[in-house]
This record gives sequence, C-alpha cells and structure tokens, in this order.
Amino acid sequence: MLKQFFLLCSGVDLILIQKCSNGEQNKYAGIGATVFFTALMATIASTYALYTVFNTVYTSLFFGIIWGLMIFNLDRFIVSTMRKKDKFNSELIQALPRLILAFIIAVVISKPLELKIFEKEINQVLLKEKNQMTLDNKTQIAQQFNPEIEKNKSEIELLKNKIAAKENEVNNLYETYIAEAEGRKGTKRIGKGPVYKEKREKHDKALSDLSSLKELNNQKILEKEQNIAQLLAQQKQTETNTQPIISNFDGLMARINALNKLPWLPSFFIFLLFLAIETAPIFSKLISSKSEYDYTFESKESEVVTWIKQQKHQQEIHLQTDIDLNTKVYSDLKHEEDIYQYKQKIAKDLLKHQADTFYKNQQRVI
Repeated sequence: MLKQFFLLCSGVDLILIQKCSNGEQNKYAGIGATVFFTALMATIASTYALYTVFNTVYTSLFFGIIWGLMIFNLDRFIVSTMRKKDKFNSELIQALPRLILAFIIAVVISKPLELKIFEKEINQVLLKEKNQMTLDNKTQIAQQFNPEIEKNKSEIELLKNKIAAKENEVNNLYETYIAEAEGRKGTKRIGKGPVYKEKREKHDKALSDLSSLKELNNQKILEKEQNIAQLLAQQKQTETNTQPIISNFDGLMARINALNKLPWLPSFFIFLLFLAIETAPIFSKLISSKSEYDYTFESKESEVVTWIKQQKHQQEIHLQTDIDLNTKVYSDLKHEEDIYQYKQKIAKDLLKHQADTFYKNQQRVI
C-alpha cells in the first residue's frame, strides 16, 4: 500500500511499472518518497511562515497545506517529465530548467524552517533592535516637544530673574534708608530726618511694586509650568501610543532581516540540505543509466507515435485518392451532351427572366 502510494508520488505510469522488476519499482518508490517528504516539509515551513504573518493556526495550516500540495505537484511534474536520452549533454540541457526550479523551491522551503530553528537567536537580535528603536523613538518625539518646553522654561527663568532683580533693588533701598537712619551713609546724621523719610518712601514703593510683580509673575510662572506639564504628558502619551508598533516589530520580513544578521554558515548548510533533497530525484535520474522502466516507456511511447503516424498517413492517402477520383469524375462529365444541353436551357431561362425583370423595372420608373 505504502509502496503504491510512493509510486504514485513519483509520477510513473502505474500500469507499466507493475510489469517491471521489484528493484525498478523500489527505485521509483524511493523517488516518490523524496517528492512526498519534500512536500511535507514545505507544508510545515509555509505553515510556520504564515503563522508569523496571520498569527492564527487554522488559517496558516489551511494555506500551508495548499502550498505543500503545490510544491508536491511541481516536484512530481519535474520528476515525471524527465526522459533518459542517449547523450548525457542532452539530458543535462533537459534537466537545467528543472534544476533552476528546484533551486528556487529549496530556497522557499528552507527559509521558514531556518526562522524556526534559529528562533531564539532571532528574538535576541529583534530585542536589541526594538530597544534601539524605542530609544530612537523617544529621541524623535522629544525633538517635537523640546523646543516648546525649553521656550516655557526660559520664560519662567526670565520671570524669576525679574523678581530677583526687584528683590535686590528693594534690599538695596532698605539698606540705604537704614544706613541713613544710623548715620553711616547719606547725610551721616543719626535720626529719622527728611532724607530718611524720602528714602523710606522710595523703599516702600519698591516693596509694593515687588509684591505686585511677584503676584503677576508667579501667576505667569504657574501657567507656564502647567504648559510644561501638559507638554510632558503629551510627550509621554505619544511614546505610549507608538510603543505597540515597536513591540509588534517581529513580522516575517523583520525576522528574515534579523536572520541575515546572524552568522551565514549554519543557515547556508541548512539551505544546502534542502537543495540536496529537492534535487535528489533529478540527479538520480541524470546519473542513472537507462533502466527497464525507461525502455518499457520508450517502447510504449514509440508504439503510440507509430500509430499516430500511420493514421496521419492513411488520412493523407485517403484525401489524395478522393481528390483524384473527383477530378476524374468531373473531367468525364465535361464531355456529356445531356448535361451540356440541360445547363444551356437553364442559362437561357435565366437570361429571359433577367430581361423581363429589367423591362418591368423600367416601366415603373417611366
């Protein structure tokens, strides 16, 4: 049962192969098994690759089976259409397009399995890339908000400097009128005279201005600090909103790029393994000599070709014979007097009918 299934997978003529020896049947059963297991690995590989895209088991499995059946059909077609020739060069030219197709199939099959085999290493590469992307993302977002934040900070600093300058002025005025009262500066008279009162009034006015300035500037500072807090909150929210995009950066293309950043040698040997599996049936046919099945198939094919040629030749002879007979028949009839007189009578009647019709048409016109 299993042998019959693998023979079916090899694409051989099941009726002809049954007439061959057991060794010949085992040879083609082995080729069929290679075709089947290649398709099975293609199904597994494509299912995993599609799972990284759709993230659903049933959808990935459905399309993976379709892909595996397509690979199975292609491999079966490649093996079954190869014919043994008398010259190796002719066989190689015949097999070259099939080898190219097998190379492409090997690449398609091996790549998803490489992604699965090196999954941990790929995850490590992706983690580093995600961390770097997170830092770059924060830097880019900060560049959007920093100018406005820095502007508000500089304005706050300016307002504080104005308050500090006014406080310094008030302190100096305080020191001036105290020194006047103590006789250390100004008129150098101890006591609270007119000059003292003038300087005290000047200080009190500056102190009142300082109080108004503090109230006004503190209100402005509070508003600008609120603006800064709002901008920082928006910056944080933007980082939060964009982080899921970075976290989901593990699709098929991202994993393939991460795989390419790993050492190439292990991946290359896996590819060679699948290439060897994929091209094994083709090379087995190339290097093997003509066997019992090849001769049997060639004989059967020759019988069909000979029969078709015979049918075509008979049809050509039949056509030529029919042409010759028709030519001879019509040539003999050409000299028959009865046929001549009959056609002459019909021609006369036709001419009379045409003349009568022309006469009637002329009468209608007049």
